[in-house]
Amino acid sequence: MQRAEIRDAGRVAGTTLGGGVEVVRDVHLGVADRIFGLVGPSAEPVRAVHDGISRAVYATLGRFGHWGPRLGAAAAAVAVPESAPSWSAGRAGNVATGALNGLWGDRLAERDNALAIAMAVRHHHGDVPLTTEGLLTAFPAPTGHVVVFVHGLCETEDAWFPSDRKQVDDGAAAFGPRLADEAGCTPVYLRYNTGRHVSDNGALLSALLDELVAAWPVAVDELSLVGHSMGGLVLRSATHLGDQAGAPWVERTRHVFCLGTPHLGSPLERGANALAHALGRLPETEPVAAVLNGRSAGIKDLRYGSLIEDDWRGVDPDEFLTDRCGEVPFVATVSYYFVGVTVTRSPRHPVGWLAGDLLVQFSSASGRGRRRQIPFELDNGHHLGGLHHLDLLSHPAVYHQLARWLAVPGPAAT
Repeated sequence: MQRAEIRDAGRVAGTTLGGGVEVVRDVHLGVADRIFGLVGPSAEPVRAVHDGISRAVYATLGRFGHWGPRLGAAAAAVAVPESAPSWSAGRAGNVATGALNGLWGDRLAERDNALAIAMAVRHHHGDVPLTTEGLLTAFPAPTGHVVVFVHGLCETEDAWFPSDRKQVDDGAAAFGPRLADEAGCTPVYLRYNTGRHVSDNGALLSALLDELVAAWPVAVDELSLVGHSMGGLVLRSATHLGDQAGAPWVERTRHVFCLGTPHLGSPLERGANALAHALGRLPETEPVAAVLNGRSAGIKDLRYGSLIEDDWRGVDPDEFLTDRCGEVPFVATVSYYFVGVTVTRSPRHPVGWLAGDLLVQFSSASGRGRRRQIPFELDNGHHLGGLHHLDLLSHPAVYHQLARWLAVPGPAAT
């Protein structure tokens, strides 16, 4: 596995480096065109020499950038034993793979790149086979209440486990083990390609949960789903699609928790869209706009919180700030909750209102927009002040709120 990952990492590096040379070339030639155009016809002889030399130099650099990493990676792969484990078998490699997939995961998947993440249940940095035997090996003491944790953009299942010593000293702890000890739940962690469309991941998750429930070693009486950031959108998409298809797992689902989820979109993605649109208006900066527009489909879905295929099918993904997201109703038999945080104590503070948790504004996390309203029930939302986006993954105050809500029977159980 690692041999294929090394070779495909070389391909990614070659494409990136070669593409970078092309961007520099196009910006250079765009600036030169404007300057020579201002000088007029008298500059044509100099322009011809300049353009000829420039294109030859950039062609040489581009070929080296394109093929150098590929050839180097191919040579390095030969030195690696065939039995070497995947890079994602360790935390550092897993985190790096998650970040890469968040940025360009849709293209990695389209090209069958070995670095593309396939959605899977994870345990000890390995995929868990969705068979009764495989699940028993990973979860030797399964219970009837399964809690599935779904990470956010550029993250992996490792995001749910604090690694920063200061966080731990401040009381941060993984939610799953605490719920297992205090509520008798069995935590299950998912990893998925966050660069793909949210709707694609929603469909994949619905199919995976069907397999998980069918193969679970004991009867699943209750299924609870916890999503961080983009993960909350994937959960809403999965429950909607699963309900439409009559998927059996939906009948067992009681709670869906959205932690810092951009239900109405992210200002950072809208800013990237606006910046790319502005850069694309000038020939000198148009190549930079093309690079910026190369961000993944998953990231672009965060512009307004896209959940279903109808939101993006047949639409220019780089059109200027147009919200095409339709309303996606909650499943009637499931309770949906949100936790949103702001860097200020009060969400009404001007800084807190504008910055939110540094990535998601509270109005988006709570689904309270001017044009769109996400129908969370009054008691199913919670604000915490003085925290940031990543605190939602392991902060004790977030855990206590989750545990409090989990103790309340869902609508299907009442």
